[in-house]
Amino acid sequence: MPNHVLIIDDDEKLGRLLKTYLAQFNLSASLAFTPDEGLKAFHARRPDAVVLDVMLPGRDGFQICREIRELSGTPILMLTARGDLSDRVLGLELGADDYLPKPFEPRELAARLQSLLRRAQGRLPAKGVLKSGALRLDLDRRQAYLGEKNLDLGTQEFDLLALFMRNAGVALSRDKIMDSLHGTDWEAFNRSVDVAMSRLRKKLGDKARSPKFFKTAWGSGYLFIGKVDSHEAGRK
Repeated sequence: MPNHVLIIDDDEKLGRLLKTYLAQFNLSASLAFTPDEGLKAFHARRPDAVVLDVMLPGRDGFQICREIRELSGTPILMLTARGDLSDRVLGLELGADDYLPKPFEPRELAARLQSLLRRAQGRLPAKGVLKSGALRLDLDRRQAYLGEKNLDLGTQEFDLLALFMRNAGVALSRDKIMDSLHGTDWEAFNRSVDVAMSRLRKKLGDKARSPKFFKTAWGSGYLFIGKVDSHEAGRK
């Protein structure tokens, strides 16, 4: 079966053009022209990917991205007529996987969607629990705990921690982190990696002078220094 893409954009002409074009790449598409229609369609269909316009009537795409991310890790590609770096960083920090400024070539959109879908399908299964000392990461429920405390991680923070725990003992560069989480080589997220790491370390109570989990590998990026054990789903 073809992968299904939900396009949330109030530009009806563009939406119909993209729906027809994506069919050439074995991608079926459904259209929603308002935020409410988009969320309703997402719940009903659970698409394989979402193309989400930033400029929507009533609520903007950032709000919709946040609501989708609270429910699912479905790949999200955001569209905007504004190319501001701050907008791109905000979209990525809310959990978007890629960002494409308007106007764009439909072929580039198709290529980016295919890349996101390949990456999503090639990820390690989100099953079971990763543990390192008092730190526990429940991949099924997407919850992180330090002892009995729920760390209340955002989407990007959770994915970042999962990436490091799956690569414990390996120094990950900013480019590697960016590529693993977003699959797109662009400076907007690259410049926010350090900010995301700082937020994550603060929630973990991890200080640079007395690190419990992370070590800064100067010139290389970051390193998860704890020993990680993997457990099957349902086991502590």
